[in-house]
Amino acid sequence: MPGRLVPTLCIAGLLACATAPAAATDMARLPTTLFALLPVDVRHPESLATDPASGEVYAATFDAREPATVRKNQLLRFDAEGRLLAQRDFGATPLTGIAFRDGKLYVLNFGASKLQRLDARFTADTPIEDLATFTALTPPAPPARRIDNPDGSHDSLQFGSAGFPAINGLVFDRAGTLYVSDSFQGAIFRIANATTCKPCRVERFARDPLLATTGALPFGANGLAFNADESILYINNAGDGRVLRWRMPAGGIDVLAEGVYGADGLLFHDGLLWVSANQIDTVVALDERGRVRHRASDFLGVADDGMPRGLLFPAATVVQGRRMIVANLALPLTPAVGDEWEEDVTRWTLVAFDLPLPSP
Repeated sequence: MPGRLVPTLCIAGLLACATAPAAATDMARLPTTLFALLPVDVRHPESLATDPASGEVYAATFDAREPATVRKNQLLRFDAEGRLLAQRDFGATPLTGIAFRDGKLYVLNFGASKLQRLDARFTADTPIEDLATFTALTPPAPPARRIDNPDGSHDSLQFGSAGFPAINGLVFDRAGTLYVSDSFQGAIFRIANATTCKPCRVERFARDPLLATTGALPFGANGLAFNADESILYINNAGDGRVLRWRMPAGGIDVLAEGVYGADGLLFHDGLLWVSANQIDTVVALDERGRVRHRASDFLGVADDGMPRGLLFPAATVVQGRRMIVANLALPLTPAVGDEWEEDVTRWTLVAFDLPLPSP
C-alpha cells in the first residue's frame, strides 16, 4: 500500500499514542538481515506470499512511476534462501496483494482492477488468467462516520468516493472464499469458491465508514487477516493508523488498536497480529487485545550501495519457518525533492528477522 505522508511523531492525541507502537518502547527491537536483493531494474516490492512446502517466497511490485512506458512491475519467485528463480512481467500495471493457494498464485492487479492467477512455479512466459474484475460501487460513498468529542458533542464526517476500486489486501478462509479490501471505496469484497470459479462473481461483503479514512493518506481498508478460528476478520486502515475487527459472519466492526501509522500488510501468526507500519518504518506484533508484544527493527539509513538498512516503508510480511520476511517498499510519494529517504534508494530489498518464541 503506497502512501508516505504522515509524520512519524505521535501528534494525533494521547490515546492514539498510547494504544499501539509507543507502548513497546521498552522492548528490544528484533534485528533484520538481508533476505533477497531485487534485480537491478525492479523496484518497490509491495506484497509477499510463500509456499509453505518448498519455502519459496513470492514478491509483487507496486511501481507507479511515470511515464508508464518505463514501468517494470514484476512478480518475483525466490528460493527458500533468497536466490531469484524467476520473474514474470506485468508491465505498467502496479500489483498489490498476492496469495498462495493449492499450487497457484492469486494476484491483485491494482492497475487493471482485476484478480488474476498463475502457476506458482511460474517462468517468464507462464500464462496469466483473469478471474474477476472489480468496479466502482453504488451508492458512491459509505455512510457518514460519527466522531464523539470530549465535551459531549459530536461531528459527522461524510466520505466522498474516488469511483476507482483500489483493490489492495486479500486473504483466503479455509473454505476457499477470498476476501479483498478496497482502500478508496471503504469496502471489503468477497469471492466464493475463488480457487475454482472462472469467471468469478464479486460480492460486496462489507462497507462501513470505519473502512474509509480521515487521515492524510488516501488509503483506508488495507491488509486483511483472520484469527485462528476465523471468527474475526482483522482489517488495517492505513490512513487512520488503525487495526479494526469485523466479527464474522454477520458483522459488527470496532477498533482494536490505534496509532499504528500507515498500517499496511497484516498477518496473523501464533496468536499475534503482525502489522507492517509503513509510516514509522517498523513491524509491530499485537495480541488479540491490541497490546504491543514485539517490534521489529527500524529505519537505520541508506547504505552507500543504495540499499535501505533495516526497514524503510515496510509494506508486507510473510512467515517462512521460524523467520519473518518483510518487503521494503521504499516508495517516495511527495512532490518535494529531498524530503524523503526513499529518494536515495537505488536497490530494493526483502529483509528477514527471527520470530520470537511464543509466550508460554
